[in-house]
Amino acid sequence: MTDTHAADQKQRFLFPDTDVRGELVRLDRSLTAILGAHDYPMSVQGLVGEAVAAVALLAGTLKFRGRLSLQAQGRGPVSLLLAECTHDGQLRALARHDERAGEQVAMGDLLGDGTMVITISPEGGRQYQGIVPLEGDTLARCLEAYFRQSEQLPTRLWLAAGNGRAAGMLLQRLPDRAADAAHNAERWQHLETLADTLRMEELLDLDTETVLRRLFHETPPRLPDPQAMRFGCTCSRERTRNALLSLGAAEIRQLLEEDGEATLTCDFCLSRQHFDAVDLAELVREAEAG
Repeated sequence: MTDTHAADQKQRFLFPDTDVRGELVRLDRSLTAILGAHDYPMSVQGLVGEAVAAVALLAGTLKFRGRLSLQAQGRGPVSLLLAECTHDGQLRALARHDERAGEQVAMGDLLGDGTMVITISPEGGRQYQGIVPLEGDTLARCLEAYFRQSEQLPTRLWLAAGNGRAAGMLLQRLPDRAADAAHNAERWQHLETLADTLRMEELLDLDTETVLRRLFHETPPRLPDPQAMRFGCTCSRERTRNALLSLGAAEIRQLLEEDGEATLTCDFCLSRQHFDAVDLAELVREAEAG
């Protein structure tokens, strides 16, 4: 039985006899874990929350095991925004900002001029990237531009974040299969108009069932089983070890001679991996042999 009141889950919804689909995501504990590792100003917390909700929605397009990431880099107070979601619902995110970030609220003012990159990374497959300029006044508008340019699928997004929670809704018109182009075009316009009546506080505060009933009560969508979402960092000692190895033998030897140890901290979850003198000496040997 579907628990439509639960947070930290993503609900797909499908409209019968038409090629329009949707996703609705609500995040609570997972976002708390992401934000709790950093001391972000309120404006940056909101931006990170929207980005996490966005990648959760976009990952619904993955038909394989892998990861989808959103990276925005600009010249504003927030120099980097990065959010990732895996096919099985693991989320992580971070932002880098300066002291000016607390003075801004709008996404355009926080990020400034720059670019947004969507990266799809299948496990064991070829990576795909789509790049668009940061031209929209909201993250949702920027992502809609990405779909127009890269995916060529009519797509709308609504994002909201606040008080340690985030939510988002995606509506997308798929290629004409279940119905003809004229019927799909008419249904798309109607459903898009209904979705535009959604207020951000409703998206953030109401449960999934209530949101969908209020918007689409005339043509109730079909609801498959929801997907649980959770915070999950992919950092590990092995990944950190490989990062040190990538520095090369000379730099690792310098660390060994000057400090006798090294501690690396994950930017996402702030977990620490310590390498003592014996560990570094072994890494030097491996780097030289390789």
